[in-house]
Amino acid sequence: MNYLIVGLGNIGSEYADTRHNIGFMVADELVKQVGASFSLLKLAYYSEFKQRGHNITVIKPTTYMNLSGKAVNYYMQQCKVPIQNVLVIVDDLAIPFGSLRMKPKGSSAGHNGLKSIEQLCGGQVYPRLRFGIGDNYPKGRQVDYVLGPFDKEEQAELPALIDHSVKMIQSFVNIGIELTMTNLNTK
Repeated sequence: MNYLIVGLGNIGSEYADTRHNIGFMVADELVKQVGASFSLLKLAYYSEFKQRGHNITVIKPTTYMNLSGKAVNYYMQQCKVPIQNVLVIVDDLAIPFGSLRMKPKGSSAGHNGLKSIEQLCGGQVYPRLRFGIGDNYPKGRQVDYVLGPFDKEEQAELPALIDHSVKMIQSFVNIGIELTMTNLNTK
């Protein structure tokens, strides 16, 4: 069975530790924990490893957030991954910081990375791991908030949340989305 894990974010040092790049941070930790590494390939940083007989491909698109679907579609085809085995790790304003929720499908909720994936990969029916970043920003300042760094309190909690996200991804591959949602979704 083939799986594609997609960490959403933007390339470039100016985006490195921003809320919008939490997908990259989780993907980095997943690859680090299994002792693999990323290579720069077509449209993405790419890594692969095996886990309990499954072929796992992990990508961090280099297309910038708004064109993420281009990289996802390319690697779905290349690695022969069915849409139900694609897991997208995404920042989510609609849930509080610290909440981690896996879902089998859903709307883009205005997230440009998810919109691009919907358009290029066949709709809204693909799993995603929603990493809550909260919505603690003044009216009209959403872009500054998502492209800004986590605050000091959040930074202290990030390692444990990223580690829990990695556990959720491994569970998704090993036992499926339903049991993962039941056992590991938070708040």
